[in-house]
Amino acid sequence: MVLIEEQLGKNNNPMLAFTFALRASETKRQWPKRLKIFFDFLNLEDATTIEEQANQFVIKAKQNLQWAHETFIQFISFQLERIKQGEISESTLPNYYKAAKLFCEMNDILLNWNKIRRGIPRTKQAANDRAPTLEEIQKLVEYPDRRIKPIICMMISSGIRISAWDYIKLKHI
Repeated sequence: MVLIEEQLGKNNNPMLAFTFALRASETKRQWPKRLKIFFDFLNLEDATTIEEQANQFVIKAKQNLQWAHETFIQFISFQLERIKQGEISESTLPNYYKAAKLFCEMNDILLNWNKIRRGIPRTKQAANDRAPTLEEIQKLVEYPDRRIKPIICMMISSGIRISAWDYIKLKHI
């Protein structure tokens, strides 16, 4: 532990710098797990916790930026194989990349992100949704429960999805 403190500096904690940059509560919950997946792929010796893995990665990356660049390329290639096998979807890969990139940026590990990002496939940003047809709307509005009609009309006219009802209050209407 003393050796790590000497190499990083006494007050430098890579995970603290990383979590400092995370603002949203959901991001704070998910991104450390995604970063751990990247660190587990690296198989850093004698490191079991994410803090130990982070310390070792920062030390190695600052000593050899080429190694850090190559590990990102290898990690992306590994994830691309998982996409081909159907283990993960294409839209999952950027989530791993973004967490690891933020970690490196917050710990002053300067890599050529444009070169690394080129290997990541572009994904659709839009959901696979469609607007309901007039026949579908009419069928829903004809339903005998009269509470359904205002709900359907509100959703159709405003374009909200079902999950938006969790956040709507009576004073919003």
